[in-house]
This record gives sequence, structure tokens and C-alpha cells, in this order.
Amino acid sequence: MYLIVGLGNPGDKYRYTKHNVGFMVLDYFASVHNISIGRIKHKAVLGEGLIGNEKVILAKPQTYMNLSGESVQELMCWYKEDISRLIVVYDDVDLDVGRIRIRPEGSSGTHNGMKSIIYILNTDRFPRIRIGIGKQPDYMDLADYVMGRFSDEEIPLMEEAVKNAALAIEETVKNGINSAMNKYNGEK
Repeated sequence: MYLIVGLGNPGDKYRYTKHNVGFMVLDYFASVHNISIGRIKHKAVLGEGLIGNEKVILAKPQTYMNLSGESVQELMCWYKEDISRLIVVYDDVDLDVGRIRIRPEGSSGTHNGMKSIIYILNTDRFPRIRIGIGKQPDYMDLADYVMGRFSDEEIPLMEEAVKNAALAIEETVKNGINSAMNKYNGEK
């Protein structure tokens, strides 16, 4: 079984913001694989399905970004799955808009949702798929930037990135993180 967590903030106010790319990827992935995300449990909205013969749980924490670790910890305790079977999908300001970076482990960088998860789980040794949203302009506060929406020029790049990130999730589930890294790292 894989637990696939997309990071974002709940509510319509945040739906299409840069910080909600993780939710966007999970929603797209769910639609492609006919998985309904709607059950509320463990401070998240959940969906369950099969990719090949592998069970997947899709989770969108509803704790707001900075407390994402609370939901992920509850999910990990409930499903009792190995940390290597957790995949976290989220936005990254340190990557160009639309670029994907897949890693088997690593630091949180500047991402507060990942900081929360790593702090509460007390490990950074789990796979992640980061989707670039680009660096904020010098004149703009980081929080304001990530809560903003994509420009008309960025939307097609992000639509492609969401599709590629969903393919990377599927590849990870079917063939492992190394295969997904070989196929999708750096995609834009």
C-alpha cells in the first residue's frame, strides 16, 4: 500500500493558489484513476483505489499547510505502513515554474508543510514529488506569493506539470521511486 499525500490549504479561497499544487495533483490523479476523494478521517479528505494490484490511499490534509504533519502522523499510525511507502506531493519556490523534482528523501527546504511533516514524523527519509512554482519577486513576501494564483502564461506549464506529477506517482507505485526519478526528474 502507498499513502500519497498532496499538500495544500482547505477551502475555495485557496483552491487555485500556488501553494495548493499538491491538492491539484491529487485531484487530477484521482480523476484519471476513477478514485473518489471525499471521506474525512485523520484530519484529511481521503480516497482509496488500486493502481495495478497496489492499494493507494490519497490524502489531502485539512489542517492548513503549517500543520500538515499532524494529519500525516495520524495517517501513518492508522495504516501502519513503512515510511518508504509515503509519497508527499507539494509546491516548491526553488524550482522553475512547472519543473518536477522527485527525491527518495531530503530536507524541507523553505516549505512549512514539509517542515511540519518532518518535525512530527522525526524523519526526512520518505519520497517526495516537488512541483516548481518559481521564485517570488524581490518586492513580494513569500507568504503572499504562494497564496497567489498562476499567471495566464504559467497556467499551461502548471497543467503539464500536474499531469507529469500524476504520471510520476503512478510510476513510483508500479516500478519504484528510482524509475520515477529516471523518467520524470526535471520534466517541464
